[in-house]
Amino acid sequence: MAGAEPFRADGSGERAEVAVLCVHGLTSTPQMIRPVAEHLAGQGYAVHAPLLPGHGTTWQQMNRTRYADWLGVVEQSAFELADSHRSVVAVGVSLGGALVTDLALTHPGMVDGLVLVNPAFAATDWRLRLLPVLKHALPSMAGLAGDIRRTGGPTELAYDRLPLKAFHSFVEQWPQLVSRLPQLTEPVLLARSAHDAVVPPLSGERFLEHVGSRDVTQLLLANSAHVATLDHDVDLLLGATSDFIERVTRQGDRER
Repeated sequence: MAGAEPFRADGSGERAEVAVLCVHGLTSTPQMIRPVAEHLAGQGYAVHAPLLPGHGTTWQQMNRTRYADWLGVVEQSAFELADSHRSVVAVGVSLGGALVTDLALTHPGMVDGLVLVNPAFAATDWRLRLLPVLKHALPSMAGLAGDIRRTGGPTELAYDRLPLKAFHSFVEQWPQLVSRLPQLTEPVLLARSAHDAVVPPLSGERFLEHVGSRDVTQLLLANSAHVATLDHDVDLLLGATSDFIERVTRQGDRER
């Protein structure tokens, strides 16, 4: 898909010692998180926004990939950044938020902080209980993309179908991710949209109930829907993300 390419910037000046890993959402592409990546690159940070396997091509191809494939790319990207930078911060939207949380849980000390934008850890849709059976009867359902309140701006570059086998591989991870959250001690910026039609408030509440970190900053995006990176409150999100990264990497100045 044109425009679905990964984003990478080497950084400049003193901030080039800090790397930021930006991870997009389910069925989406780096285009949806590109405003964050470009903003941070403009401030001098080294930035990498990879394209997750099965994304940016066709939903049929995505249906041949699973959560472990996506996590593998996130881990590989994080290791590469950590090898060449003093500090690493991870930013994730929706699925991306869950993936970078998993990264921090599996590799303690890998990142100095997490920015989670409408992360997915739970849902209330009763149809999810049917996924183990439904995925064998239906290859896909109507997509989740495009939940944006702002009109006249960029739309989300993503599939218009939700591949169910791939999706179920993500839903299966939610219980074990939540059960491990008490082990997460890194600083967190949790940004939640007030008009999110994809990830319900339960997801953020579940995270806050279980996370072990004592440094959790909440940010309400009052005029945004799920894809907050392309919505009305993007400037608020960018400013808060920059401030958070500056703070946690200054405090986290240590040898890796």
